[in-house]
Amino acid sequence: MIVIERDWERYKSIDRSRRRQNNIAVHAGGVKGARLRTMAKLKVKASGKPYRVSDKWAKTNVMLRDEGLRGYIPSTRKLSRLSLHNLLHSHQMVYVKPTYGSLGRGVMRVEKHSPGEYSYQLGGDFKTFRSFDGLYHSLKKDTLGKSYLVQRGVHLLKYEGRRFDLRVVVQRAPQGGWEMTGVVARIAHPEKIVTNGSQGGSILTAEQVLSAHMGPSQQGALWKRLENIGISTIKRLHRKYPRLNEIGLDVAIDNQHRPWILEVNTTPDHCPFAILPDQSMIRRIVDYGSKYGRHYRLNCFKAKNTL
Repeated sequence: MIVIERDWERYKSIDRSRRRQNNIAVHAGGVKGARLRTMAKLKVKASGKPYRVSDKWAKTNVMLRDEGLRGYIPSTRKLSRLSLHNLLHSHQMVYVKPTYGSLGRGVMRVEKHSPGEYSYQLGGDFKTFRSFDGLYHSLKKDTLGKSYLVQRGVHLLKYEGRRFDLRVVVQRAPQGGWEMTGVVARIAHPEKIVTNGSQGGSILTAEQVLSAHMGPSQQGALWKRLENIGISTIKRLHRKYPRLNEIGLDVAIDNQHRPWILEVNTTPDHCPFAILPDQSMIRRIVDYGSKYGRHYRLNCFKAKNTL
């Protein structure tokens, strides 16, 4: 049985016009008329708990065992002085991110501009250096002693001058097997390097954003490619983590329209789909999740569906 809880006091404090704009109706688990409101604090409960694999390094290594996926994963290493130096030398731009973390917190974009000139951005802070040693010393301080990874940087396509990536959701289908149930575009805040809504990002339909770069036939081909990548990813991860029922892939699209798997989330936040005007994807996601007892908390206050 699914239970919906509302934090009415918080809900009443929200501006009425904004509340009307963000109300959504979702039929979950066969409960007719169940209404989820993204501007209220909601919990969709069922039996069981979501299965989380937090270690990005472990997930990356599992995926690298799949020959078909290997070509879609940017070179990734554990952060060290040597790994950062080598990847920067090879690619001129890398991302440094926590091994354990979410919501884009702690992610740094590091660049080599010319011999002896380096920079990195963390949040809204931008730092420049005249030596690699200076760069590495400062960057290590910003890791706060935590485990980090360094990953080859992918130059994301832009929409209206802002970087974007795609969130791709794959779930266990009620009829068996796996199904891609949603794709949405996440657009970065103009002053940020990550696309997360919690970092000021915006949510738009993938079709709208991709239309600025490709026609319908190219989009269709990309859609099929994303579906194959997503299903192959969950199949590979499921062999290692058999309790896994769904994933959310963060996928970059480069200037050649090639997809790259930046990260895989085993307990993805579905708020990006909940705030879209078209509610078909979030209805399907919630319905499929209810079949395997997935808990959803659609506390959608951070991202917005406009630029």
